[in-house]
Amino acid sequence: MMLNLKRFLLFIALTMTLYPTAYAQEEAAGDEQAEDVAEEEPAEPSVTDYISMNPPFVTHVGKPGTSLVYLKAAVTLRASSASTRPVVETHMPRLRHELVMLFGEQTDVDALATNAGQTALRQEAKQRINEVLKEQQTGEQIADVLFTEFVVQR
Repeated sequence: MMLNLKRFLLFIALTMTLYPTAYAQEEAAGDEQAEDVAEEEPAEPSVTDYISMNPPFVTHVGKPGTSLVYLKAAVTLRASSASTRPVVETHMPRLRHELVMLFGEQTDVDALATNAGQTALRQEAKQRINEVLKEQQTGEQIADVLFTEFVVQR
């Protein structure tokens, strides 16, 4: 019986001395897995932020010398970063100016009535806004320009 007790105590002693080593190895492996997960996650979570450009734009379009045709467009910008909104709000007067100029340049009124024409206008608006943001060295850009209202009155 005494021999069994000695073996049992020896077993306990060895287990206790090896336990901290095994625990430390397990914890280190867990830290490495956490680092791998951290590396895979993006630095900033993906967001969608809609920024309204109020008030809506109202301008005349068409060729000079023809009857007046008006365009009313409510514009919302879609941003994919939470840091974009403050930058857009800071430069809003310049961004609105660019869109007023763009809308005023439209001479093909019939094209504005088509989906293709509106899509092309949205893409041009996005390009001009992103050019301003790049010119101002903001490091930001918008993901899309949305027309939440678009009316051409002849």
